Amino acid sequence: MYYDFFGFKEPPFSIAPDPRYLYLSERHKEALAHLMYGVQGQGGFIVITGEVGTGKTTVSRCFIENAPAHVDIALILNPRLSARELLAAICDELEITNPAGASIKQLVDLINRDLLTAHAAGRHKVLMIDEAQNLSADVLEQLRLLTNLETAEKKLLQIVLLGQPELQQMLALPELRQLNQRVTARYHLDAISPNELPAYLSYRLGVAGMRGDVFSPSAVRKLYRLSNGIPRLINLISDRALLGAYAEGEHELTPAHIRQAAKEVGGSNLGPKPGRAGGKQGFSGYLMLAASLVLAIISTFWLYQQWFGPEAVAESDELVVEQGGTVQRESEPESQVVDNNGDQPGEEQAAGVALPFTEAERLANAAPSELSFEFPEQAQNLAEAFTGLFELWGIDYSPQAFPVACDFARESGLGCLERQGSQRSLMFLDRPAILLLQDDAGNRGYVVLQHLNGGLADITLPTGPVQVPFSSLEPYWFGEYRVLWQLPDHKKSSPVDGEGASEELWIGGRMMELADAHSESLADNARIKRLSGNEQVRWYQSLKGLTVDGIAGAMTIIQINNDLNADVPRLSATRSRSGGEE
Repeated sequence: MYYDFFGFKEPPFSIAPDPRYLYLSERHKEALAHLMYGVQGQGGFIVITGEVGTGKTTVSRCFIENAPAHVDIALILNPRLSARELLAAICDELEITNPAGASIKQLVDLINRDLLTAHAAGRHKVLMIDEAQNLSADVLEQLRLLTNLETAEKKLLQIVLLGQPELQQMLALPELRQLNQRVTARYHLDAISPNELPAYLSYRLGVAGMRGDVFSPSAVRKLYRLSNGIPRLINLISDRALLGAYAEGEHELTPAHIRQAAKEVGGSNLGPKPGRAGGKQGFSGYLMLAASLVLAIISTFWLYQQWFGPEAVAESDELVVEQGGTVQRESEPESQVVDNNGDQPGEEQAAGVALPFTEAERLANAAPSELSFEFPEQAQNLAEAFTGLFELWGIDYSPQAFPVACDFARESGLGCLERQGSQRSLMFLDRPAILLLQDDAGNRGYVVLQHLNGGLADITLPTGPVQVPFSSLEPYWFGEYRVLWQLPDHKKSSPVDGEGASEELWIGGRMMELADAHSESLADNARIKRLSGNEQVRWYQSLKGLTVDGIAGAMTIIQINNDLNADVPRLSATRSRSGGEE
């Protein structure tokens, strides 16, 4: 949107935990050093805490990318699990085969055997648990017992706990004193200081491809006051401020841009605030707010009873009980959604395909059993899901013969692409996908999305295809998906001399076709065809809203073949197709 205006290659203030954008302040350097030092030690626990948005997850991703070669890392992102569920999740992350419904003892024995095998091979296992403040005391005690396996020199499992400050309070509980004594390194990650903010902004702008400053000194000071130095809030406010400046045609951000951006994202109310005098006045304000809410509820209840009668009130009470304590996830407004890779689909994709009236009527009158998706009963494991996805491409896949599905894909002339996005991301790629599903109980599973049309999803199960509303999948899908895509000939073999020439020929031929399809005039057509291969790719990437880097990677090749109607399986197709080059 504003990238070309300011000269960015990609969004500089995304809140995704991209290690490339980790600005190593003194505090972040220390946190990373604690992790790097801890895994060289003799096992036990490492604890990293910090306020929401201070960069704990980004530090952990940086550590994972730079961990020593002999270290194997298992990452748990959803720790709100029972002890047995957590042990099963650890087995899954460590790729330990475990039977369904295995007991805690069976799971612990499997993990212990794997740790001994890894130690004999000179490997060191590290378990990282994000959002660890959500672990119960019972689960933490089970984790401590896992670290009991040791040799004469070292413990065989290192556990890293990342969490909010409440984690330290939990570890101080008397019943967890044994675990607390096994913490060999701990660090609390604070917000960045006012003196570090200009360097933080310059670093992220530089990674995004810009050299120079767009923030005026007064804007930087205003930004720090409104964000309190919390990196996530800095990013949210900065991104919105850049959008506001772009809308006004301004190349420099002022305090007014920052102030307006903070209002729009709620930045001034999100960060931790220092304590202020006048506590009684603040407390009375809370009492006034509470009293207003109670009065509004009583008034609504009285009006509802007067209008609809006691029976309706009883039904209303039941509804409140059912929904009480449940956090409902709301999707972003369609007009504001942008794919996580920065792609912004066109108007037709953004709007979606309207359901014909007859189809909408069928959905309204259909029996729930015909349309509902049951999770986890109808979910598959990853091997089953890949088997179904390969089948859509007309390929037989045996997980027993090829345990690593993506290695098998390359041997079959396909590439694997794993991304995080939205429904619009899926439609933008337009390929059948494996969706990762999970619920609040910690159950995880996969489903193969074959087609998506007008809100109806065709999913592939071992028993055959089933059609359900996509909305019935969304409560369990948090954006992670995998797709297959056809490799061009020059990417199917190992790198050899002459591959560059093959790639140029492949790209050159397709760019000729795309120039004919998308040029605005004969003169524009001739201009595009005179460009170098790299410049043609950049032209096409800019046209499609892709990252403009001149490299024909997976996303670019997929979109080229979408434009040229390659004969491959399509998510939006009414029938499965296979073959052809992508």
